[in-house]
Parts: sequence; structure tokens; C-alpha cells
Amino acid sequence: MKLESFVCGQWAAPGRDLIEIASAVSGDVVAQATSGGIDMRKTLDYARGTGGAHLRRLTFHQRADMLKKLGQYLTERKEQLYKLSFQTGATRIDNTIDVDGGIGTLFVYAGKGRRELPNAKFLLDGGVESLSKAGSFAGQHIVTPLHGVAVHINAFNFPCWGMLEKLAPALLAGVPVVTKPATVTSYVAHALARMIAESGILPDGAFQLVVGSTGDLFDHLTCQDVVSFTGSAETSQKLQRHPVIAREAVRFVAERDSLNAAILAPDAAPGTPEFDLFIKEVAKEMTVKAGQKCTAIRRAIAPSAHVDAVIAALRERLAKITIGNPELESVRMGPLVGLDQRRDVLAHLAKLRSEAELVSGDPDRFSVEGADAARGAFVPPLLLHCANPASAVSVHEIEAFGPVCTVMGYDALDDAVTLANRGGGSLVASVYTHDTKIASDLVFGIGSFHGRLVMIDRDCAKEQTGHGSPMPQMVHGGPGRAGGGEELGGIRSLQHYMQRSALQGSPAMLTGITGSWSKGAAIVEKERHPFRYHFEDLDIGQTFMSKERTITLEDIEHFAHFTGDTFYAHMDEEATKGHPFFPGRVAHGYLLLSFAAGLFVDPDPGPVLANYGLDSLRFVKPVQPGEAIKVRLTAKEKSPRNKQYGEVRWDVEITTASGETAATYELLTMNAVRS
Repeated sequence: MKLESFVCGQWAAPGRDLIEIASAVSGDVVAQATSGGIDMRKTLDYARGTGGAHLRRLTFHQRADMLKKLGQYLTERKEQLYKLSFQTGATRIDNTIDVDGGIGTLFVYAGKGRRELPNAKFLLDGGVESLSKAGSFAGQHIVTPLHGVAVHINAFNFPCWGMLEKLAPALLAGVPVVTKPATVTSYVAHALARMIAESGILPDGAFQLVVGSTGDLFDHLTCQDVVSFTGSAETSQKLQRHPVIAREAVRFVAERDSLNAAILAPDAAPGTPEFDLFIKEVAKEMTVKAGQKCTAIRRAIAPSAHVDAVIAALRERLAKITIGNPELESVRMGPLVGLDQRRDVLAHLAKLRSEAELVSGDPDRFSVEGADAARGAFVPPLLLHCANPASAVSVHEIEAFGPVCTVMGYDALDDAVTLANRGGGSLVASVYTHDTKIASDLVFGIGSFHGRLVMIDRDCAKEQTGHGSPMPQMVHGGPGRAGGGEELGGIRSLQHYMQRSALQGSPAMLTGITGSWSKGAAIVEKERHPFRYHFEDLDIGQTFMSKERTITLEDIEHFAHFTGDTFYAHMDEEATKGHPFFPGRVAHGYLLLSFAAGLFVDPDPGPVLANYGLDSLRFVKPVQPGEAIKVRLTAKEKSPRNKQYGEVRWDVEITTASGETAATYELLTMNAVRS
């Protein structure tokens, strides 16, 4: 299999200097790749000029639908990826994490794009800020897609998930992608990329694949581009020092080395569910993907009194792990990704053994099922014990990227915090306790050193997703040694690919640009009630001004007894004397809302199908018996949803007869389209 790059809308045949890629299982050559030969300037220009232009013409909802379709297309073909991935040493369970996990990320972002983002091409960040006394000058933060390229450089351990978890937020944000997989597993990434290209779902230029070296790609980056890197700290630092990165202030998101920890709390003694969960999770993280996960547990931190029990339980569990050809159903752990990786892991193991004793596993003596241990990149699970972790150095600095973990003890909880933080910044730490006080102390002790904290106990045991599983909804990244970057995290991750700008001008100008009405902009009053207009016929700023209604004492008492809300401020004049907010008996806030609805609602069947939400409610001024209120209802924003209806957001203000604001909120309605 000769791997081609997909650039400028076509597959580019590999050059002459081919690199042979061997199977991790058998050592046989499974693919050939090349370095160089691609015009990187042209590739980036094609992404910016063609891919970016296409994507920015689409709304968030259209991009979300695109991700959903791509996820469905890949799901139908995932068995092909499974078959290839076996050659990387991945078992079927490993492939579920990589292949299904990657596809699942597409679906998560598709759903979030539909539910949490407007059917628009930009975002508004926060409310309108008044910048003048009279209100004629205001500000609004707006977020728009970058006019550049998302350059994704991925690690070898997850050729599918690594590509797709970066691809989803970039495309949803409206930025085209150039992805570069690690060469040793690039044949799996190549197969995935071919599926994406052949699907025809993505616009031209939205997705390109570079196999082999990036060449002079970094020389052609601009301030509009983003580099998202996963890999070693050494490579990350080299790339971040590139002069163009500094000169152009290119955004650089790094996810790299991480000495993640699992902490067994003092209450989680042998025999407790939390102790068993700790043992299960440490063993799993050592053996899934043969320990080749950025989030794998490298340090198992336990109370000194329980260290012997931890080692014994882990030794027993790891002894049951069958190592060998990952295609066999009986095999639970395959080889490392290649012989170079095995040499690297064993070299790091030797350094760790200068401070820790090997207590389980022998790299020179172990059995392999269905494969040749001499030809494949096999190593067994290797468990070490560091007796003096406080004075040790290597166990807190060296990551053996394989099935290697070091057990270490602590005396006081503060010692556990110190040991966990000695990692210098990690992607994740997991805590095993059923004591919320201990959990709280640990969270606030180690939180600033970790990108994710997983609290695992008996209550969440059946549904918790595990120490080593980044979820699309949650941030993936960590400070310090872990790179300082953040990926995923739901809609948060779109911010890497978008620019927040402070937009300033008159309310009318802001409304015209953003399509979102703000107070101070002109209102549109028509003969018919705004609820009588179909979605596409309703104007932004279209307003209804109600008549007045006087709030009586009888209204308040009836509402109190009818609803059961007999809070003293509504019922007892004497009790409100000296109150800092209430001048006497006042109307219920929800009474005001109910009366407001009665004042602005048009009762006849029509284009308004349903009222389905209320946001940003604030009660500004209490209303007393005898005061009159009226309502202003203004069409603030419109967002198409489907062929049947669109969403209308209304700005609602309840005022007193004297013109003082009593309450403000935003009302959401579903309005039928004219068809």
C-alpha cells in the first residue's frame, strides 16, 4: 500500500524516497510513505481560498448537519478501519476507542452545533454594553471564523480519533483542515482520509491530508492559521520555536507528555468498592492500547499502609492479561506500535528502575499468543514500586509511553497532593474515594496542575467513562508538561478557530450588523400584532406596546392563594418594614410575568406555534398594589430551524406607568414559516 497525500482536491502519488512501515504484530511491511514533494504554499492557499470560503458561507447548523452525515458515512465503513488497525497492535476494544470514539465525536459536535449554536455564521459573546450616558454608543463582542487553516499534527496512538476529534470543532467553526498523521500508523489515517474524500460530504478544500514530512509548511503560516499538535514535548517545543510561529503569533494548541496520576484516598482501604475500582482502572490504563495513551496512568499513588495490597492486587490482575495478536478474541493486549517504540519504552524503563523496583512483569520473559515475540513489538505490562517517591526524580519526569506504571506511597493527604503535582502539569488525575471532604481537599490541592479530574466511587461506578477517556463535552488538555493547550470541551473548542472582536457603534448600527436588536435601536411598529407574522415576514425590531394594567391588592392575594406562594413580602405589610428592598407589600415577580403575557399575547391561532423558553429574567424594581404596568415586546433575533418553523427571540421589558423598568427577560417562540 503506497500512501498518497490528498491536497488541492486530488491524490498526490508518493515520491521516490519511500519509507517502509512495518506491522507492529508481524514486522512485515504493510505500507510505504514518502517525505516531501508537496507544494505546501499551494496546499495552504487552496485551503484558505477554496475550503475556507465554502465553509464560511455555511451556517453553524449546516456545518453540524455535514458532520452528522460524515459520521453516518464512516459508521457504515468502520470495519475496514478495524481490520487495518489490527496491524498497529490495537485490539478490537482498542479500535472501539479509536474508531468509534472518533466517529462519536463527530456526532457529539453535530448535536451541540444544532442545539447550542444559532443558525448563523457568527456568534455573539455576551450582551450589549452601553458605552455612553445617552445610550447612542454601545459595544458588543462578536466571534467570527478565522480566514486561515487549521493545521493538525497527530500522534501515532490514535490515527482515527486523533484526526476526527480535531476535525469536528474546526469544521464546525468554519475553518478548513490540513491534517498530518504520524507516519508509523499513517496507513490507518490514510484509509480514513480516503473515506472522507470519497464521501463528497465536505466542501472542496475543507479537508486535506499530508502523509510524511510537513516540509516547509510552517514557513507559509499566517496570523489567521492555527496549529494543533499532539505528540512529544521535544517535538512540540521545536515547532513552537519556529520563527513564523512567533512572528505571526500563530495560535498553537499543544497536547503532549503527561505523567498522569491515580490517587487512592485513605478511606479506600482494601475491601472497599473504591479500592477495587482503583485496581481495575490502573490495570486497564496499563493495558488498553498497550499503555500508549496520553491519558494513561503513569503513577499510582496510594496510602503507604495499602501499597503492598495494591501491588498484590495489580500483580494478580495483570497476570491474567493475554498478550499477542490483537485479531484473536482471547488477546487482551497487543504489541506497541513498532520496534522503535519498544526500544524507547525499554530505555525509559531502565531509567525508572534506577529509582523503582520492578514488581510485576519481565520484558525478557513473557509469552505471546498467535505471534512471534521476536518479530513483533511486544512487551508485557510492567509494574514498578518506588519506595521513596518524595526524593525520587525520574518517576516524576520520565514517561515510558507503554504498559508501564509506578506505584508509590504517601503518609498524609498533603503528601499525595505534592506527589501528584510533581508531574509538572498533567492531562488527568483520577481520585478514588467515597469521602466528599477528602475529594474536595484533593481537587483544590491538585486542580491547577491538571486539565481533568475524575472522581470515581461506588455511586458512579457503573456509568463512569474512566480515567483515560477524554469526552467530547469536556476539556482535553493540561498545563505545564502536558502542553498548556485545550482541545474538545464542547463548544469551547471552537474558540481556537475563531476571533473575538469588540464591535462598537450606535445601537442601530450594531443591530444592522449582528441581526440582533438592542435597546436604543429603532423599533418597527406595524398595524398588525407581531405574532400575526410568519417567521420570514417578521422584521428584527418589530415591536408591540401594550396597554396598562393596574396591580391590585386583590390580584396579589388571589395569586398567592391560587399558587400557594404566600411569601411574607406579598402578604404582610408589617413584616416588610425596614426591608432593604421592599417598600411594603409587593406583587409576586411571577404575577408580573403572568400579567405581562396577558398584555402582549395574541390569542388567535397563527404563525406563533409555541412559547418554549424564557432566558435572562431579572426583576429590577418591586411593584406595589395600585401601580400600573405595561409591556414592550420586540423581535430581537431570528434563527431558522427547519422547514416548518424558526426560532424567534423577543426582548421583553415590563415598565411601570412612570417609565421605570420593573422586569426584563427574553422570550423564545417557535414561528411557522410561510409555506
